[in-house]
Amino acid sequence: MSRDVTQSESRPVADGRGAAERHPEDVRFGERARALAAEAREARESFELPPSSAADRRALECARDGVGPAVSLYVSARTGDRQVSFTGEEFELLHRAMNDWLAMYARCYGVDLDADFTVREAAEVLLRTHDVVDTAQLLTCVPERR
Repeated sequence: MSRDVTQSESRPVADGRGAAERHPEDVRFGERARALAAEAREARESFELPPSSAADRRALECARDGVGPAVSLYVSARTGDRQVSFTGEEFELLHRAMNDWLAMYARCYGVDLDADFTVREAAEVLLRTHDVVDTAQLLTCVPERR
């Protein structure tokens, strides 16, 4: 039976604190990671290859509406007044969401990609390029640069 990843669960964080002891901001970020994962899973399950005339537009949507929010959540979690603590499961869900969107981005150009980039790696590229489409292209190498 498949679990609903949007449910809030009582999982300890990496430092051993129980869920009841989690900072409210950690909980909020964790809930957002779960929501992003659910959105990515639904989008991937319903993804249809766009016609070549719409490939760039659909790839832009995958980058802007999928990769961008996942990487932005990570950057926000790591650059605020305090570092947010995700549970291991929440962090894996965020990782999977971003990679699902990167795989869909590549599919827009007819490339099957089993994306497995770290969210940190994507964040570092985004902070250098300031452009989520460039970030997706640099990570996936799709489409090839001329």
